[in-house]
Amino acid sequence: MAAVGVRRQQAAQTETELKAAAVRVFGRVGYLNTKITDITAEAGRATGSFYKHFTGKEKLLEALLADLLAETDDDLHGRAEPHPSDFRDREAVRFHVEHFWRFFQRHRTVMVALQQAATVDESFARRQDEMLDPDLHHLATHLTGLDLRGDPLVAAAIISRLMWSFASTSLPNTGDDEAIETLTTFIHAGLAGLAS
Repeated sequence: MAAVGVRRQQAAQTETELKAAAVRVFGRVGYLNTKITDITAEAGRATGSFYKHFTGKEKLLEALLADLLAETDDDLHGRAEPHPSDFRDREAVRFHVEHFWRFFQRHRTVMVALQQAATVDESFARRQDEMLDPDLHHLATHLTGLDLRGDPLVAAAIISRLMWSFASTSLPNTGDDEAIETLTTFIHAGLAGLAS
């Protein structure tokens, strides 16, 4: 039994090392230019070890997305107090914008890799949408107090895409706080317009 536990621990360690190596390589050359051999060389592992954990580069990226989703769930749902949820309140919008912005910046390499993969691989884009669907529905619940002229899920999708796109854009001479405030104002004003 002890040998099985050691093997599982070693396998988990190898998977962790491959994911970390992938992030480093994505950061240097981009997701699209990364080869599996680049990842295994970075991790100091044989190429065959990659396929014991992932069927391809897309599956590794999917595993990284699952890790990020687990982290954001822990961040939001592990809080002592519930986060503000009524998007009629600008501070509730700002809380979510700031949380997403800082999360995106912390994980920029993976977030950009996800965008690149979804752009060139329709099946990956669908899988990514499936994985992000619970978060999209959660965001839509924050819009239920508003008398929107459309489906809250559509409005949530617009907000999500806007935040993702804006966070991935380089903004010269713009700090995080200014970007967060500007995006908050834009979303809050847009929701007020939809509800009027």
